Amino acid sequence: MGKIKGGKILLFLLCLNIVTFGVIADGPPTCPADLGGECNNSGEWKGEFFPGIPKIKYEGPLSKNPLAYKWYNAEEEILGKKMKDWMRFSVAFWHTFRGTGGDPFGAPTKYWPWEDGTNSLAMAKRRMRANFEFLDKLGVDKWCFHDRDIAPEGKALEETNANLDEVVALAKELQGTKIHPLWGTAQLFFHPRYMHGAATSSDVGVYAYAAAQVKKAMEVTHYLGGENYVFWGGREGYQSLLNTDMERELDHLARFMEGAAAYKKKIGFNGTLLIEPKPQEPTKHQYDWDAATAANFLRKYGLTGEFKLNIECNHATLSGHSCHHELETARINGLLGNIDANTGDPQIGWDTDQFMTDIAEATMVMLSVIKNGGLAPGGFNFDAKLRRESTDVEDLFIAHIGGMDTLARGLRNAAKLIEDGSLAELVSKRYESFDSEIGRQIEAGKVDFEMLEKKAFEWGEPKVASAKQELAEMIFQSAL
Repeated sequence: MGKIKGGKILLFLLCLNIVTFGVIADGPPTCPADLGGECNNSGEWKGEFFPGIPKIKYEGPLSKNPLAYKWYNAEEEILGKKMKDWMRFSVAFWHTFRGTGGDPFGAPTKYWPWEDGTNSLAMAKRRMRANFEFLDKLGVDKWCFHDRDIAPEGKALEETNANLDEVVALAKELQGTKIHPLWGTAQLFFHPRYMHGAATSSDVGVYAYAAAQVKKAMEVTHYLGGENYVFWGGREGYQSLLNTDMERELDHLARFMEGAAAYKKKIGFNGTLLIEPKPQEPTKHQYDWDAATAANFLRKYGLTGEFKLNIECNHATLSGHSCHHELETARINGLLGNIDANTGDPQIGWDTDQFMTDIAEATMVMLSVIKNGGLAPGGFNFDAKLRRESTDVEDLFIAHIGGMDTLARGLRNAAKLIEDGSLAELVSKRYESFDSEIGRQIEAGKVDFEMLEKKAFEWGEPKVASAKQELAEMIFQSAL
């Protein structure tokens, strides 16, 4: 009985260990698990991965078709720019093709029909083909990836790099001339070698390994025509300060980022380097806690000209901010480079990576994007996953359609607010006293405290006007 129980526990742990691999759908498998029929060990595929799913088209707000866009009309112009150019949507390979539905309390729930239960090179190629069919049917021309999500790790770094090269060569072929990565990145958090961090590891061997991995990931991102390269430091932080030299780790992290910026230039990669802030999870405290912390880090080490920020909405809420706050913080510091479009659940205190469906949140997000003049060469990457209980292949499409329509509706609403002008007028009126001569001098840094004291004596007690918050909220809600 003890052996059986132990075996079950071991099986459960193994399932959790491959939480990023695997996935389930009803109906007969399109690719048999025995690799017979249309599949073979080379990863070749002769049929469709998504039979019965048409190319997704725009049908308008009155459509009841779950496999159609209601608000996202790619070629439609909003505020002088096509919707597709405002959005620059991207599919996240890891959630879409490596997500299993597993969580700390349960085994995977998704095993997509084309999966054979392995993490082989042949399986990696098959997933890549599925990825490009998905992009084609969804009508999206950008995708994002972690190096270890698209190709299996080998017994040594040389073998791992060779595996990556083989899969990337296929991706290059499948991309053609119209599709390319919005960004690529290195997965520096899953393998046990990174348990103390990568760029902030206490082990110089791990630091060197991480640098080699980033070097290779940046090379393949460049080769595939990627427009950006992301650093998400899931392990770059600490569990306890008692055994941590935080100053030394931050210095090491800065040296690592300097090395990445230098190598980017050496290989002629013109993409933007992006840091993705997150407060915690998996570490107790991450060094790039939020946009302001990341901006301060870049300033301290003289890296503001080399990096921008990739703001993830769910990470914003985990840090105690709204997504709108984080976007505005990044924007006014000249650092808004990309958005990972997702959201969290206010009842749950961890990174749930749900597709955004809140129209009000999407409208505030788009107000920041419009103020920023767009996101290019960044865009919106759907760093979002299906719920554990959603296990049909069509759910992948429905989720992305819903996320794209939500942001498209947010864009339409934000455009209404801007064209109406009432909200902007309210804000402008609130600060109109600074449009006076003395106000302009203050903003220009030409007034000292002695002068301000004289004005205080001259003017007497200020008459402070209402902020009109409720009116601002009323105007905002009228656009939804």
